[in-house]
Amino acid sequence: MKHTHRAAGISVLAIVLTFAQNSFARKSEGKKSNSSASAARGQTVFENRCAMCHYNDRIEKKIGPGLKDIYKRGTFAANGNKINDESLKTWIQNGDLLMPPFKDVLDVEQIKDLIAYIKTL
Repeated sequence: MKHTHRAAGISVLAIVLTFAQNSFARKSEGKKSNSSASAARGQTVFENRCAMCHYNDRIEKKIGPGLKDIYKRGTFAANGNKINDESLKTWIQNGDLLMPPFKDVLDVEQIKDLIAYIKTL
């Protein structure tokens, strides 16, 4: 009788763990998919709004700096501020002396998607 209850308990535990693992895998895939979709939308924003001044496939300056590997550079050349999602968002929204602000051109989601794309460069 003990063995039957133990076997049943182990079976239930195995089912619960399998369910939990599959549920976690689906959530992770969804995040990856959402991230990929966000970057794809961001690429469109880049091509329509940024490509005229920035390269996406090199670091050399076009009108503004090339954006390839921008996160690996660590800081913005113009002001020395650390490059992260928030500082890039602020830069895109407010611009600077050489770059126009995009806060009235791009909505919050477009900027988020653009940053997701820039992170893939």
